[in-house]
Amino acid sequence: MRDYTVGGPSAATAASQGLVEADWFKPRVDREAMRAMMQRNDLWAGLHVASWFAALGITGWLGHLAWGSWWAVPAFAAYGLLYGSMSDSRWHECGHRTAFRTKWMNDVVYFIASFMVFREPESWRWSHARHHSDTIIVGRDNEISFKREIPVFRYVLEMVGITGVFVELKKLLRNAVGIFPADQRDYQPEDTLKISTWSSRVYLLVIVAVFGLAIALRSFEPLMYAVLPSLYGRYYMLILGVTQHAGLAEDVTDHRLNTRTIYMGPINRWIYWNMNYHIEHHLYPSVPFHQLKRLHHTVKAELPAPYPSLWSALREAVSALRKQARDESFFIRRELPVANPAQ
Repeated sequence: MRDYTVGGPSAATAASQGLVEADWFKPRVDREAMRAMMQRNDLWAGLHVASWFAALGITGWLGHLAWGSWWAVPAFAAYGLLYGSMSDSRWHECGHRTAFRTKWMNDVVYFIASFMVFREPESWRWSHARHHSDTIIVGRDNEISFKREIPVFRYVLEMVGITGVFVELKKLLRNAVGIFPADQRDYQPEDTLKISTWSSRVYLLVIVAVFGLAIALRSFEPLMYAVLPSLYGRYYMLILGVTQHAGLAEDVTDHRLNTRTIYMGPINRWIYWNMNYHIEHHLYPSVPFHQLKRLHHTVKAELPAPYPSLWSALREAVSALRKQARDESFFIRRELPVANPAQ
């Protein structure tokens, strides 16, 4: 099996091959057009976040009204998706600090969404920065979620957080007492580790408080609103996430070869915050979510053909993962535009 350990033997191999913080392919974009697309907007981001919180409030209230009946099942299924899956895209965009023009607005939403998606915020901010500088470079990228020679059923279990949430819980407990493993230290600067310690303590305190409230009320209901939605509402995050990079090339310096762009309908784009334009996001991560469609039309002549639907990308990714479980050398080769070959 390939060693995916961050900072492990594969990292040295990647460095020797010139893959660490390398020069990546960039399409040609007019400077003034790019400057316009990089403009952030507090109002636009605020309306999107407000619509998300409103949907959480409505479905959560319906779940409360229906508590004790079967009507609670669809209410909390919707609430869980909004909490445990939709939080991922808000975590992601606000982690980049590109959603809002105002920095603190990004950070507030990021801190809340990090708890919902069950990630310690400071370490994941640096993990994601590494994901962008060394995307799917084995031994460097901490966010290679879909690895080769892994049985597909393990990813099915991950749809309810069987592995990921409990790994992150262990990380919260370690960081809360100042223990930071070597892989985390590889991508996270030393002077930010104390922030991770305090963030972990705050998150653990909130978790304990939610359990304490459930015990005091002698009701399971409080856990359905916080903590547990990170498990039962996680499934759609995995469905969307598997389409980003799974089954594509590793150890290349061209996002067109290791990332997918997918056409989606308005509901999925609202849930996903336009991250379906994922090649475009990796090419220019400073472009905010509401400009990604415009960026796509600007550069699409130099990109592989977009997938026509979520289903088409999902079908290809799952099929590739099944093949990679038996053959680690298999990967999907994207066809690049002939007039603009990869650099």
